[in-house]
Amino acid sequence: MEQKIKEFPAFKVNGFIILAVVVALTLLGGWYLRSSVQGLEALLARGLKVTDFIGSDDTVAEFIAWLAATLLVVIIPSLSGFFSVEPNQAVVLVLFGKYMGTVRESGFWWTNPFASKQKISLRVRNFNSKIIKVNDAEGSPIEIAAVVVWQVFDSAKSKFAVDDYEEFVAIQSETAIRSLAIRYPYDSPDETQTPSLRGIPDEIAHALQTELQARLEVTGVEVIEARLSHLAYAPEIAQMMLRRQQAKALIDARRQIVEGAVGMVNEALNRLSQEQMVNLDDERKASMINNLLVVLTSEQTAQPVINAGTLYN
Repeated sequence: MEQKIKEFPAFKVNGFIILAVVVALTLLGGWYLRSSVQGLEALLARGLKVTDFIGSDDTVAEFIAWLAATLLVVIIPSLSGFFSVEPNQAVVLVLFGKYMGTVRESGFWWTNPFASKQKISLRVRNFNSKIIKVNDAEGSPIEIAAVVVWQVFDSAKSKFAVDDYEEFVAIQSETAIRSLAIRYPYDSPDETQTPSLRGIPDEIAHALQTELQARLEVTGVEVIEARLSHLAYAPEIAQMMLRRQQAKALIDARRQIVEGAVGMVNEALNRLSQEQMVNLDDERKASMINNLLVVLTSEQTAQPVINAGTLYN
C-alpha cells in the first residue's frame, strides 16, 4: 500500500543556544575532572591514601572513567545535531527510516543528532527540453521544444515519492510536450475553428503548464511557467510547407486585391449612374469594368490604348 507523505515542520532548536550549552558543559566537565585529578594528586603527595576517604582506588578510577565517558557520550553525539539552512533551501530529517519533518527557515539550528539531514533546493529552476521530432494532429512531422520554469513546494514528496525528482521532471516534461503536439496541428487557416500550435501561443503555453502540473503534482513540484521555445516543420517537409505557405499568401493577397477592385468598379459605376454624367449600355459597362479590373489588378503598370473610333467601329 502506497504511503502518503506530506511535508510538515520538524523539531529544531536555535543552534547557537545549544552550542553555548555544549561549550559550557565541556568547560564545566573539564574543570571538574581536572579538579578531581589535582585533588587526588594532593592527597597522594601528603602521603594519604584515597581509600581513607572514598571506598577504594578502583572506585575512584571507575567514578572518573564514568564521568569522562558521560561527557563524551553527551557532547560528541550532540555535535552532529548542528546544521545550517540557506535561503530557499530545505533540510529533510529522517530518523531510523522515518520521516521526522522538514526545516525551511534559514539559519543555524540543532535537532536530534541521530537524524540524517538531506538538503533540497527550493530555488526556481529552468528545464530546457531538447528538440523533439513528433507528428502533429494532421500527421505532419514537426520539431518542438519547450522551456519549463519550476520549483519544489513539498520537499517530502520530492524526496520520497520518486527516486530522482529532477530526472522525473525532465522525462515528464518531454512526455507532456509530445502529448500536446499530437493534439494540435502546426498551422491552421482558421484559428477560431481549428486552433494550432503556431496560432495561439498563449493558450498552448497554458495547456502545457496545466498538463505538466498534473503530471508533476506527485513529486511536490510547482510549474511556474511553460512555453514553447522551438517550433518548426521537420527538414524533410520544410521546403514543401514553405511553398504551400507562399502559395496561400499569394492567393490571399490576390483575393484581397480583387475584392478591392470590384468594390472600386462598383462605386465608379454607381457614381456615374447617380450623377448622370454619361449613359452606358450593357456592352459599354462590360468594357469599362474589364478595363478598370485590368488596371486595378495588374501587377505591372497598364499601358493606355487610344481608340480613335467608337466602341462599335
